[in-house]
Amino acid sequence: MKRKVTTVVAVAAMTVGVVSALNLPALAGPVPLAEPSSVGAIAPEVYGAVQRDLGISPDKVRDRFVLEEKASRVEAALRRQFDVGFGGGYISADGRSYKVGVLNEAQAAKVRAAGAEPVAVTRTERQLDAIRDQLGSVLKGTEVPYWYTDVTTNTVVVKAHPAAVARTRSLVATAGVEASAVRVVETTEAPRPLIDVIGGNAYYIGSGTRCSVGFPVTTGFVTAGHCGTTGASTTQPSGSFAGSSFPGNDYAFVRTAAGNTPRGLVNNYSGGTVTVAGSSEAAVGSSICRSGSTTGWHCGTIQSRNASVTYPQGTITGLIQTNVCAEPGDSGGSAISGSQAQGVTSGGSGNCSSGGTTFFQPVNEILQTYGLTLVTGGGNPTPTTGPTGGPGGCTGYSGSLAAGGTAIQPNNSYYQSAGSGTHASCLRGPAGADYDLALQKWNGSTWAQVAVSNGPTNAEQISYSGAAGYYRYVVTAYSGSGAYTLSIAKPA
Repeated sequence: MKRKVTTVVAVAAMTVGVVSALNLPALAGPVPLAEPSSVGAIAPEVYGAVQRDLGISPDKVRDRFVLEEKASRVEAALRRQFDVGFGGGYISADGRSYKVGVLNEAQAAKVRAAGAEPVAVTRTERQLDAIRDQLGSVLKGTEVPYWYTDVTTNTVVVKAHPAAVARTRSLVATAGVEASAVRVVETTEAPRPLIDVIGGNAYYIGSGTRCSVGFPVTTGFVTAGHCGTTGASTTQPSGSFAGSSFPGNDYAFVRTAAGNTPRGLVNNYSGGTVTVAGSSEAAVGSSICRSGSTTGWHCGTIQSRNASVTYPQGTITGLIQTNVCAEPGDSGGSAISGSQAQGVTSGGSGNCSSGGTTFFQPVNEILQTYGLTLVTGGGNPTPTTGPTGGPGGCTGYSGSLAAGGTAIQPNNSYYQSAGSGTHASCLRGPAGADYDLALQKWNGSTWAQVAVSNGPTNAEQISYSGAAGYYRYVVTAYSGSGAYTLSIAKPA
């Protein structure tokens, strides 16, 4: 979700990435993240596409996915811990380590304890976002194609066409921001919404304009706002735009008609589908794959979050910037990292022959704006039997955890589901604590995570539609300690 910051905080200049400036000890190499994590829920098609498009070996693909899953959880915890002092986090270019910007040795120690690698910076992510927003006041509506917060260099990058570099630098100078915090970089890119009518697996708007479905929700699907205005009708599936925002944002919600069944799946354009397990934000540097009705399935990496881009129609803010390719007609389509939904295709530059830059509207912002529920696990998440009984409706199993501890339920074991259906659960931890909940399924060789609920509070809930098999829940105390209760409802 976009971070709205209106105040620019002045900070002293310092060379970016100079670890010795904070007297941090030299690191022999990437610090391994402490907790092992399963990536068994990621579909084979995702492995193949990442291997192909990132040009890495199969074993390195798995290592990357393990790191990305851990980095996502570590980043969420550090963001809560550092709050406005968070210096930004990202996967290294070689995909071997997760780095976090730190302002002092106290932060560095906490980053190491979390299993990540500290890098000295002079500006927090919040300060960079404030500078980026301040630049927007002079760059919106100009010939500048896009600008974004670059946590990997602790600066704000402004892209400018070669003939406009000098004019762009003059514009930047009028914004009143710290000069050393901004880098003007030449580009020949010319982003535009990807909405041409070309044919393929898609949905159609009005008289035949084509876009791509983003992610199914319980009452329809989310997509790009530039694909249609509120009230516009759709076919294949039939429905109408119940909400749309463009420019400024680039998101929309299409409410589908009766008879259309939303499923938590993404077309991999290889004759199969990829299952959506949730919508946890992936770290900068993580792999990301895009599905669209013009060019199918392509992958790359996340370069930045909270990028601002100017299309001919106006400026869009809060986008995910990637080096995945896309073409007209892919607009609105799904972007997924591992098994976690990230966003819907907005626009970009280049093509899938020569490569390019593509921007995505974050999916969680769309869900929050319209009050929608993402469909996960290939089916509708409505529970067949909801968690019931006791205070808060979350009783049946109980235990107590120290901060950082985990527990397996039911009763340090697992349960069997003889048929397909919905697995529903409800967790309540002690007041003021941050307890998380994950559902795992046995895949024949290991426990694979298929759903997760990891908000910043003591209350979590999961609803997952899955096939027959063996399942278990993992309760984690990410901060705080004390007793918890857990309710479990499973298919008959």
